[in-house]
Amino acid sequence: MKGSHRHIVIVLLGLCSTLLHAQTDPSIITRSTMYGAGFANVYDNYLSPQEYRGVEFRLLRESERAAKRSPEKWQLQTLFQGFVDYTHNRADNNHTLAAMVNWNYGWLYKFYQSGQWQVQAGGMADINGGFIYNMRNGNNPANARLYTNADATARVFWNTHIKRTPILLRYQLSVPLVGVMFSPHYGQSYYEIFSLNDNKGVVKTTTPFSQPSAKSILSADIEVFKTTLRLAYVCEIQQAKLNGIKSHLYSNAFMIGVVKHLKKL
Repeated sequence: MKGSHRHIVIVLLGLCSTLLHAQTDPSIITRSTMYGAGFANVYDNYLSPQEYRGVEFRLLRESERAAKRSPEKWQLQTLFQGFVDYTHNRADNNHTLAAMVNWNYGWLYKFYQSGQWQVQAGGMADINGGFIYNMRNGNNPANARLYTNADATARVFWNTHIKRTPILLRYQLSVPLVGVMFSPHYGQSYYEIFSLNDNKGVVKTTTPFSQPSAKSILSADIEVFKTTLRLAYVCEIQQAKLNGIKSHLYSNAFMIGVVKHLKKL
């Protein structure tokens, strides 16, 4: 075996060993913080019949560890995301500002593990809050985004390399199955809801038919001078059709951050 190939194999085995040890030791917490930017597409017919497009700035923090019971089979994952979108309409004579925060807590079961591959799947609690603000509206300038879901999630790990660079690739997909969402009726003002107590039907149960959404994260962990860098692409599709209101938030962001393995005493 040539020296360069031997070096790649040794580093790959090291990455595999680090990943497997972190995923089976409950005292080791793997954390990453990433920052990024990308493109956003915003639509909410409660505020405007037009679609708005622009830029997005996003933060993503992740923490995970093995479960205390059956650590060789179960993994606990926490995700926190926040983003701000600044968008404009096609005529470029109006703008919107959208901001959201999202928190997930999930349990994932290791269904398959062999060599370079590992597959996990499970469920997550998904809590979201934010707003969309239209800068030219008078009566209804903003609409709140408040909802929670139970999600199905799955992820795949693959240890590989490009030329002499070992890489740990991961893809995760989460889809909401059932939840609860706040939504005013089309044409109903917040004054009517909160001051006149006309709030019947503003909290609705959601399903994949009324809230067809998905969130996916593709990431690559690369070891650089004893530091693990994480490069990621995040694609988030949030859609809803409730009380006569149609809305969507589409995000495509590219992110970079650092991964750390911490020992809990």
